[in-house]
Amino acid sequence: MALVSTTELFKKALEGKYAIGAFNVNNMEITQAIVNGAAKAKAPLILQLSKGAREYADTRYLMKIIEAAIEAHPEVPIAIHQDHGPDFETCKSAIEAGFTSVMIDASHESFEDNIRLTKEVVDYAHSKGVVVEAELGQLIGEQFDEGEGGGMSEGIYTDPDKAKEFVERTDCDSLAVAIGTSHGAYKFKHEPKLDFERLKAIHEKLPGFPLVLHGASSVLQQYVDLINETGGKMPDARGVPEEMLAEARKWGVTKVNIDTDLRLAMTSVIRNVLLKQPEQFDPRKYLGPARDELEKLVIHKMEVLGCAGKA
Repeated sequence: MALVSTTELFKKALEGKYAIGAFNVNNMEITQAIVNGAAKAKAPLILQLSKGAREYADTRYLMKIIEAAIEAHPEVPIAIHQDHGPDFETCKSAIEAGFTSVMIDASHESFEDNIRLTKEVVDYAHSKGVVVEAELGQLIGEQFDEGEGGGMSEGIYTDPDKAKEFVERTDCDSLAVAIGTSHGAYKFKHEPKLDFERLKAIHEKLPGFPLVLHGASSVLQQYVDLINETGGKMPDARGVPEEMLAEARKWGVTKVNIDTDLRLAMTSVIRNVLLKQPEQFDPRKYLGPARDELEKLVIHKMEVLGCAGKA
């Protein structure tokens, strides 16, 4: 199967009330694990490349690795997505490189400037047959935690009324919303809490429109424990419980971004191998087991998101 747009993927996800996993890739082993996992789970897939990943590995290398993965598993519908494009030029270069989807993240700008920049990207992307994800509200981190629930300040959550206006004025194809998630491994100081009432309100204002959750890794405890047991220091790492991800599927969330969980799984296995085999210097001996663990994790995530068997 050739590369696909997220348009049809999201349409089916909305109808089936499941979400599609969007996994960040940085190198060959991570890409292999994700695509192999999707193939075994028989799930549709979004591969995400951040601006940092493209700078680290070179977009040309990553695209060739993905091309090989598509050849290896033509049965998996795969979209390639630019994650958190900070400006027009980043999105434009992704489109030129063959991405089927781009995200323009102008969420830190004013409402009007966010609309202006998003519309600029939308107009260009749509002229090339590429879809656009935008963001309204801010996922900044726990420095904005104001209380017992672990939530962020009211001002940076997504306003349902503004979300409707934003989509209508920009013509974006999907919208990342802020309901209490955040990036990284330390998402909550206290008990995890997401504003599902806000999500429901956004969904009601935008029925049948694809919504996206960023900062939605679950920070699985077994990986945190293994990292700490092998000399790491990750006190109080806490993510989004998987039952909350399942709940979000009911209210228009069709794409869930997963990056931190991949990093934790890979790092924990590598640390464990090198601790137990300090004489080891063959990268295949620690990258191989890490790839295997990532594949298991991806299969598990596809089941949590409800997209297993939906390819």
